[in-house]
Amino acid sequence: MKPNRLINEKSPYLLQHAYNPVDWYPWCEEAFERAKKEDKPIFLSIGYSTCHWCHVMEKESFEDEEIAKILNENFISIKVDREERPDIDKIYMDICLMLNGHGGWPLTVIMTPDKEPFFVGTYFPKESRYNRAGLKDILLGVINYWKNNREDLLNRAKKVVEYIQNENKPSKENISPEVIDRGYNELKNRFDKNYGGFSSKPKFPTPHNIIFLLKYYKRKNDDYALYMAEQTLKKMRLGGIFDHIGYGFHRYSTDNMWLLPHFEKMLYDQAMLIIAYSQAYQITKNPFYKKVAEEIIEYITRDMYDRENGGFYSAEDADSEGKEGKFYLWTIEEIKNLLKDDADLFIKIFNIEEEGNFYEEATGRKTGENIIYLKKDIPELSVELKIDKDILSEKIEKWRKILFEEREKRVHPLKDDKILTDWNGLIIAALSIAGKAFENDSYINYAKSSADFILNKMYKDGRLLHRYRENEAAIDANLDDYSYFIFGLLELYEATLEDKYLENTINLTQKMIELFYDEENGGFFFTPKDREILLTRAKEVYDGAIPSGNSVALYDLIKIQKITADLELEEKIYKTVQYFASDIKRLPSYHTFFLFALDYLFYGGYEIVITGDKQKALEVAKNINKEYIPNKVLFYLSDYVRKIAPYTENMESDEKDINIYICKDFSCNMPVKNTEDALKLLNRG
Repeated sequence: MKPNRLINEKSPYLLQHAYNPVDWYPWCEEAFERAKKEDKPIFLSIGYSTCHWCHVMEKESFEDEEIAKILNENFISIKVDREERPDIDKIYMDICLMLNGHGGWPLTVIMTPDKEPFFVGTYFPKESRYNRAGLKDILLGVINYWKNNREDLLNRAKKVVEYIQNENKPSKENISPEVIDRGYNELKNRFDKNYGGFSSKPKFPTPHNIIFLLKYYKRKNDDYALYMAEQTLKKMRLGGIFDHIGYGFHRYSTDNMWLLPHFEKMLYDQAMLIIAYSQAYQITKNPFYKKVAEEIIEYITRDMYDRENGGFYSAEDADSEGKEGKFYLWTIEEIKNLLKDDADLFIKIFNIEEEGNFYEEATGRKTGENIIYLKKDIPELSVELKIDKDILSEKIEKWRKILFEEREKRVHPLKDDKILTDWNGLIIAALSIAGKAFENDSYINYAKSSADFILNKMYKDGRLLHRYRENEAAIDANLDDYSYFIFGLLELYEATLEDKYLENTINLTQKMIELFYDEENGGFFFTPKDREILLTRAKEVYDGAIPSGNSVALYDLIKIQKITADLELEEKIYKTVQYFASDIKRLPSYHTFFLFALDYLFYGGYEIVITGDKQKALEVAKNINKEYIPNKVLFYLSDYVRKIAPYTENMESDEKDINIYICKDFSCNMPVKNTEDALKLLNRG
């Protein structure tokens, strides 16, 4: 088969479509110029390599000669990887949500050569069926309108663009701490008491909800906040959304019980869940949470780590051999053949059914295959089965290894091996937090490896790049790349006390402000000031599957301001909060990472400064870092830190010993000499 233009791209998603009969372009000016010259509309399809319904639409439509002929003769067709170009995806996804009330991928957009959309949807089958329009009929209808009623299409497109552009108008308001309580109460009202989580179905992990609740519990001593967080963390780990054989979490559950997942595994989910489970362990000291975090880390370091470069890959597909979930599912016969005499016990514990417990989402038909999941945790099962807890755990681990070795012989799902700066930033933060919580230096070393890779390979001429694949770093970084990576570097600095991570944090923060900050109104744009302007320059604050770039940027600025006491940063923090205040006040529980940052802003925290012997300082940092102290910065008083933190000027440094200064809003206690006394001061506050 003859390849199309996508054969020259680096994106695994675009390369999946390189042999389609559709005459695809990547996003480029050449495509839009040709559309203008030939007076054709643009057909834009946005997806990502591990997306199940993207694969379905490709097979049904983009590999189909009839659809390809319609597209090639009447449209200019463009393919976009949403993970490479989230700026394009965000613009058109916002329009899809506005027009349809829901979104998803693949995202299907038909628009003018000036990039103004008049039709937006998601997945469409090739042929119309039941009450669902098919792509063929949609395309033929658009062709007719383009020829005979174009003015209507152009007017519709203009109205869409006007609405989107008006969305960005500033609305400066003040905000008070009660918005944090309102966010908590909204989560409380949405909480699923039976299975955890904060929606019915589909159910996403949204770990920042958990992270927010843990901080709320810490400050308010509200037991129900901790209960909601723990119930969700426990039920997710029991369900099929967790891979009980190879570890790691799938992207979301299609039901309310965390049972039936969409099987793709995303790096960002693993990162945020590591943070949530690690912090739950810090608060409760329950080894269950530590074990789950360690399992996720085992998965990402085994299957998602680039051993040659040091970064982490993006995702693993839902499909293998053309079928969703095939890699992860088991028949009862397979279980019996592999586990022999232990099979009956395994079948009972992991809810294996003769006819299978897995059913196709589209038809509801059971396939004879099983998702491995638990209804009860090990201590409950131990009592029910009258088997010692430790013996039962050993049996389950033995079975897991047998099934894992067998599963490794199967055709693996596609691994999207591009390395993204933003998602690696989250992993750096997660591994640093877990390393500190569990006193595990190997986790911190993985975080260092990823950070050093980005600093060496994806940081050129003072600016970050977004994507690395096959020895090529490319695409100007977006806000998320800067804010997430800064978040990771801040956590990594506290774990290592290495100046280079703090120095890069300060430099990158200045660059983030220069490229993205709105000096007039506050808040950060998603795209840099010198990037191609799409329909509008958007600002995002909604904390969806992962936190927004603005929420994380706000948190970063607060922490850095607590280190440097920079008054200009303080002004930017308050202008950002004012800019987004109306959005936050309208639905606080949909902005939980922003609330997480606001808690720091409203209630303050600690500046922990350690001076003197570096090795002793690292031991003190290790002992403090393993505790859950969310609103804090911890730093070592090096020559570099003295330069950027002038309020430390008079702090004494003893080369052979240490001093630990515990400060609150830059007002410091007399120094103490050991961790115990430092923790007393921290807990007293």
